[in-house]
Amino acid sequence: MIKSMTGFGKASLEFNNKTIHVEVRSLNSKGADINIRMSSSLRNYELELRNELNKQLERGKIDISVYIESKEEETPVEINTPLAKAYYSQLKKLAQELNEPLTEAIAQLLKFPDVLKSERKETDENEWKQIKKCIDLAITDFNKFRLKEGESLIIDFNERLGKIGFYLDEVKKLDVNRLTTIKGRIKNNLNEIIGKDKYDENRLEQELIYYIEKLDLNEEKVRLKTHLDYFLATMIEPSAGRKLNFIGQELGREINTIGSKANDAGIQKLVVLMKDELEKIKEQTNNVL
Repeated sequence: MIKSMTGFGKASLEFNNKTIHVEVRSLNSKGADINIRMSSSLRNYELELRNELNKQLERGKIDISVYIESKEEETPVEINTPLAKAYYSQLKKLAQELNEPLTEAIAQLLKFPDVLKSERKETDENEWKQIKKCIDLAITDFNKFRLKEGESLIIDFNERLGKIGFYLDEVKKLDVNRLTTIKGRIKNNLNEIIGKDKYDENRLEQELIYYIEKLDLNEEKVRLKTHLDYFLATMIEPSAGRKLNFIGQELGREINTIGSKANDAGIQKLVVLMKDELEKIKEQTNNVL
């Protein structure tokens, strides 16, 4: 079953008066382009998380957000009280010596170096396990989304491949009398231009055989049908996006060759219709994981 490369998943989990929120999004990409947004306190686990995402999500332009909401009040900074007291003592002594009032001392103290300090609290292993559990839940939700989108892609592929197969059958019908018609048209043109008795009939037949062989479409019709069947069989394989893209290129080569060799307005019209369906298939294969 194929998966779409685009997807969305989210999960939330309660832990120790905190709520963990995780969101995963992705768009199509040739490789794995992973962007992780999370608190600096979790940076120690970033490499582990990145490796896990590479393994589980495989390909795509992936954005993952990890946000932890605390139900308790947390101050982002702390006051270095011993240092502030030391600064205050010095200020007070200086004010007394200069016989100046000690005004707005607190406001001034907070501007002194290292009085305010930011505490970076590292996430412990127990909390990381819960965060990882929430990430796994979000990835599960995300993969369900990818599978659902993949089902839509399969329906679309089946419809468009079916149309190409139908047009191929129509080509086969028109091809039955095509070579005979071309051969008769060449002879009629020769008769009109130089006269029926002015050329060697045997030599003409030899040249026509050589010319007609170049216009034969049997190999292309067989290969096109083989590629259509191969595309359908490959859709049930896991991570088949790149492979489907290559098969699409092969389909294009056979359709183009049929068009260039057809020398028939009816077949060339069918070739245009096949190309139109194939272009839509190619657009979709770029979105297959």
